[in-house]
Amino acid sequence: MASHRKPRPTGTRVAGIRTPALATAALTSVALLSQTADATPSDDGRPSLEEVEKKVDDLYRQAGSATEKYNAAKEKTAKQRKRVDRLLDDVAQRTQKLNEAREELGSFASAQYRTGAAIPETATFLLADSPQDYFDQNQLMSRLTGRQKEAVDDYVTQQSETMKKRREATESLETLTESQKDLKTAKATVQKKLATARELLSELTAEEKARLAAIEKKKQQEAARKAAELAKQQEAAERERQEREREEAARQESGAGSGTGTDTGTGTTEPSAPDASYGTKAEKALAFARAQIGKPYVWGATGPGSYDCSGLTQAAWKAADVSLPRTTYDQVNAGTTVPVSQAQPGDLVFFYDDLSHVGLYIGNGMMIHAPKPGAYVREESIYYDGEGSIHSVVRPA
Repeated sequence: MASHRKPRPTGTRVAGIRTPALATAALTSVALLSQTADATPSDDGRPSLEEVEKKVDDLYRQAGSATEKYNAAKEKTAKQRKRVDRLLDDVAQRTQKLNEAREELGSFASAQYRTGAAIPETATFLLADSPQDYFDQNQLMSRLTGRQKEAVDDYVTQQSETMKKRREATESLETLTESQKDLKTAKATVQKKLATARELLSELTAEEKARLAAIEKKKQQEAARKAAELAKQQEAAERERQEREREEAARQESGAGSGTGTDTGTGTTEPSAPDASYGTKAEKALAFARAQIGKPYVWGATGPGSYDCSGLTQAAWKAADVSLPRTTYDQVNAGTTVPVSQAQPGDLVFFYDDLSHVGLYIGNGMMIHAPKPGAYVREESIYYDGEGSIHSVVRPA
């Protein structure tokens, strides 16, 4: 359905939401009651249409998770490559300084050779593996001028720092190699899952494809119904909030009170509504997202011609000058978690226990998202895969 994944995230799951497997299975079973032939294996041993649908959905889900892993590995590889490049540049510069320090010491040795002074000590010093070890055992230091002593100190320092940076560069190169391996593995996993899904779909007959489309249509109708219910609930809650504000304003004018709380009278306090600045930023993010409708989903893509799910949400909020992390696993921690019932346009809606999908809430139970391979960026109910598929809602700014 989307893209990305890494170690278990810390996002908070919305309480009271059913598991996606139960919601999806229940909806699918209703759609298939009148088509019992589809729910049982055929005589030739082929899987039933219901089994194919579940398998394909699972494969797309798994591909989404693998895509998130791919995105995380790609981001890590890019950062590590920059670090390696910086370290190698540093090593090159330090090596140059080391060579210059060595040349200056060499000039002192040449001068000593011409004057016949301290030839053995200087030659021994230049050939020693550790100049400091030599100094500890000889009286050469007492024979050096101030400038010579400064040159020796500089040489020792440059040699130590250069060796340190070389070790860091070597370790970073090893880490980069591991990141590249992770990237390659994640990419292969995505490609394998998608290839298997395509193969399953290609084996369906025209009649089976038509029935599968009918099942999908019923799921969409149910999702639209749930979205409409949420829209009514949110509209009613907004009217109540506005009414409380009017009552509070009236009390203040009459001097009857000065409280500003939003207690609902049920023992709970509603979270405050987002401020005006959030609404302005959200409008920019939504305007960008709407302009992407119709562009294809491509795993690992961040625009401008195509997107995966988190690539789209990241790009949308970037248009509002808000920086989001690349993967769903990090985006879920990039804001404040709010109940689904209080979702506002611009909020991020995350799906599934593994956080493998995300969409941009636009209001009335709807979102804009990049659904899955073979699909395009579109508006759709947040209940498109059942109520239980919703993990959490996050307000990013």
